[in-house]
Amino acid sequence: MSSTPNPLTNPVRLHKTDSQWQADLTPEQYAVCRCSATEPPFSGKWYHHREAGTYVCVGCRTGLFASETKYDSGSGWPAFFQPLARTSISLHQDQSRGMRRTEVRCANCDSHLGHLFPDGPRPTGMRYCINSLALDFLPIN
Repeated sequence: MSSTPNPLTNPVRLHKTDSQWQADLTPEQYAVCRCSATEPPFSGKWYHHREAGTYVCVGCRTGLFASETKYDSGSGWPAFFQPLARTSISLHQDQSRGMRRTEVRCANCDSHLGHLFPDGPRPTGMRYCINSLALDFLPIN
């Protein structure tokens, strides 16, 4: 008996060409997800969003963050204190723009999501500062 993997918790690693990414994403999403751009603060679709559900990667639909872990950090971007699963994200050192930061990427498709900072609330003390353009949302039905 075979079972279908749940894409929210057990994604299949996704590989696309650059032209496939450009065809599948809006120019703004492409700039953030594939070129590590950042959307302007306080401009994102999910910044003030409060519905219950799961935030997923816009590039591959992998589940990234549960709505229960979202909070208002005042930073201008959606903030979460922990990922849905540790295996849904990957962390990378980012020394661009004269700063030392930790970049957050989707572990499934390698899309740039945002950055991680150690100034979040309990219980983790972490702030996953994520671009709305890198996210989509699946509500709880």
